[in-house]
This record gives sequence, C-alpha cells and structure tokens, in this order.
Amino acid sequence: MQRQRLWFLSCLLALLAGSSAWAQTQQSSGPVRILVGAPAGGSTDTMARAVAHAMGQQLGRTVVVENRPGAGGNLAAEAVARATPDGQTLLMSFTSHAINASLYPRLSFDPVKDFTPLTMVSTSPSVLVAHPSLPANNVAELIALAKAQPGQLNFAIGALGSSLHLAGEAFKLKAGVAIVNIPYRGTAPAVQDVLAGQVNLMFAAVGNVQQHIRAGKLKALGVTSRQRLSALPDVPAISDTLLGFESNAWFGLLGPAKMSPELVRTWSEAARAAVHQTDVRQRIEAEGATVIGNSPQEFARFVVADIARWREVVKFSGAKPE
Repeated sequence: MQRQRLWFLSCLLALLAGSSAWAQTQQSSGPVRILVGAPAGGSTDTMARAVAHAMGQQLGRTVVVENRPGAGGNLAAEAVARATPDGQTLLMSFTSHAINASLYPRLSFDPVKDFTPLTMVSTSPSVLVAHPSLPANNVAELIALAKAQPGQLNFAIGALGSSLHLAGEAFKLKAGVAIVNIPYRGTAPAVQDVLAGQVNLMFAAVGNVQQHIRAGKLKALGVTSRQRLSALPDVPAISDTLLGFESNAWFGLLGPAKMSPELVRTWSEAARAAVHQTDVRQRIEAEGATVIGNSPQEFARFVVADIARWREVVKFSGAKPE
C-alpha cells in the first residue's frame, strides 16, 4: 500500500510539473519570438524558421522568427539576454556567439551567464575551395605552395569574424602558412571573385558552392569536418592531412538566464522533437547541415568549450569588429 501511495504521489507531482510548464508557455496571448541575429534568407534564419513552426505545433503556440541583424549577432543576443525569462523570447544563435566573446573587447552581456542553453539544432561544416587555375589539387599541395610563396596566395572572406573567416585563420595557424585575407561584404561577392579567379581560395558553406564544384568552376580541396560529407563524397577531410583540424559552424536555441527548470524542459523537448521531424530534418540537411538536438546540459558544456577554442584563433587572426 505504501508503495502504491508513493507511486501515485510521484505521478501526481510529474503531472503538476508538466502542467505548470505548459501553463507558463500559455501566459501570453502573443506569439513566442525567436530572435535571429542575421538577415532573412541566411542559414541561421533558415534553421530558425524550420524549427519554429514545428515547435509551435507541438505546444499549441504561435512561434515567429524575428530578424535583428547587426554586430555579428550581438544585437539579437543582447535583446534576449535582457528579456524576461518566461519562454516568450528565445534566440537562434550561431557560431559567432562563441567567437564574439573574444572578438569584441566589451560585450553588453555575458555569452554564458546571461543565457539558458536549450539545444544545439545543427552543425554545418564548410569546404575549402579554390579557383581551378590554382596549382594545388589537395591540402598537402596547397600547404607546400603556400610555404613556397608566403603571402602570395589569398583567401576571400565573406564576413570578418565569421566562422568561415576563422576557419581560414585556424588553417593558417595549424599549417604554419601565410595567406592574405581579402574581405568582402557578404558571401555572394566573395564567391563570385573566386569563381572569376580574382582570389585564389575561400572557406565556404557547402550549399553556397556545391553547384560550382559539380560544374568544375571551383575545385574542392577539403572539408572541415572530421569525416567526408555525403554531399561531397569525393572530397577528403582536411584533417586527413592537417591532423586535428576541424571547424564546424553551429546553430543553437537559447533563452534568457534564469528560466525555470520546467520551462527549460518544455522548450528543449519541443525543439529536440522538432529537429527530428522528417520535414524539418530534410530542410536542415538541404543546407548541408547535420541535425544534433542534444540536451541543455550538453549544449551548455559545448558553448563554454567553444568559447575557449576560438579564443586562440581570434588572437592569432588579429581580427577586429567591423
């Protein structure tokens, strides 16, 4: 009898906790907002929109995406850091959240203490591409060429301080080569100049250059993941030659600090279920990304480690905020 009472009590407490979390998500009649610190149409925006609708369906809420580009994602992050921790305002963040901790000398928020990690949505490796005229057909040949001609080769950089920019810096640091950065205001013009042969190389998102690789207009030297990608099965990992090299962009959902455990559980479970829905997964994978959907604790540990990992690369690069 005592065991039955304890079992009944535990079930009742679990039910009340779930009801409390659900009630908290229903506090406002307005939509839940996912802020994105990047323009509409980019990868971060795509990730947010893929997840938002599915999360809303699960919780019976309207979830909308609000773009607040600027300062490498810091404008959106600051708004969420200052928001009430009631689950009404969330952040779809990206790799710059970790990079900015070192890139910006004074942030108005703490990228760890002022946020509640919910889940990492996905990771996205990039690919090192070159104009076909470059006399190097793999990473080993590129490193040899760069060492033979220090400062003569160049990288197109779509955005200073971005994960793609720092993938190049990490490559130079690990390979011990000097390659000059050519900055652009956006990925599109950077890709165009590599296609035209005005610039030798760039690290690019797979989705942005895959068609050019297939058409022979660019040659792929290596991918930044530890393994080959299904989208580019003939392209080896850079780490096959440059041991230990890895550089993946990531996208993750965070809330303000001090969200209740019930709310964290509710939103995390909704987001994790969303990314594993067939249609959402397909939309994410179409961007050349891999679905993750880890726990809040795992995501929290990752963010702390990623901030530390990028600190050395940012220092080496000498990059400054635009």
